[in-house]
Amino acid sequence: MARLREEPVLIESAGWDGYRLLDSGAGRKWEAFGPHSFIRPEPQALWQPRRDDWDADGEFVPGSDEDGGGRWTLDPGVPDEGWELSWNEVRFSAQPTPFRHLQFFPDMAGVWDWMRGRLSGREDAETLNLFGYTGLGTLALSRHGRVTHADASKKSVAQARENAALSNMEDRPIRWLVDDAAKFAAREVRRERRYDGIILDPPKFGRGPKNETWRLEDGLPGLVSDCAKLLDADSRFLFLTVYAVRMSSVAIAGLLAEALGDLPGEIEHGDLCVREDGEGGRLLPTAIFARWHNPG
Repeated sequence: MARLREEPVLIESAGWDGYRLLDSGAGRKWEAFGPHSFIRPEPQALWQPRRDDWDADGEFVPGSDEDGGGRWTLDPGVPDEGWELSWNEVRFSAQPTPFRHLQFFPDMAGVWDWMRGRLSGREDAETLNLFGYTGLGTLALSRHGRVTHADASKKSVAQARENAALSNMEDRPIRWLVDDAAKFAAREVRRERRYDGIILDPPKFGRGPKNETWRLEDGLPGLVSDCAKLLDADSRFLFLTVYAVRMSSVAIAGLLAEALGDLPGEIEHGDLCVREDGEGGRLLPTAIFARWHNPG
């Protein structure tokens, strides 16, 4: 029976060549994405910035609605078509999007490392990436075996395939699907499929390819329940991240404990964080997570 660890855990993603958190404070963060730097809103940066020289190539100015909206102001030197970055052997394109992101989530680097560790030595693993976005997690896991990548956005899946080409991974055993993640998981349950690992990175709100509506608080319990049925005592992990929702990691850990309680292993929860660059850099929390893992 999976043990629920009540003490929270921090997963820290430090900077790498393609990304650094330069500074944060006063509700904003200043980040370097390769040769370009940007300022974005960050409500959890409650402290004051350490530096007063925030000279960026662009800034995202939020709208008045706390649920979204806003616009980028960009210098002419920012390429319209994006620019190439890398994380280890994974190469990908970065570009400002209307949703204030730059086509990937830097705080997931520590998660990719952790998942790879769970599959260390494996080349025959079957993993599932639901809400796979532009595919960095998919490409990171593809060294360990077949990955099924599902996302409702045709544009995101197309970008993920382009990132696979940039990484010279077109021949990796990846199944690319434009599909509603919850409906796909339910179909996989009916097919009696199993996976060695599952990544869940659901949005707060979204729409499927047939205009299906997704609301996290309503849809997450059923989705986690279905994902639990795709795992067994030989599986290695399920990793769930939640962004921009007034919810505790204790809550989503409890959800995993209910759904996966009959499996061996451990359930943990806590915060994803990024550490500021340089000596004395502070930890900036970005999301909450819960994860189940089975040492085997």
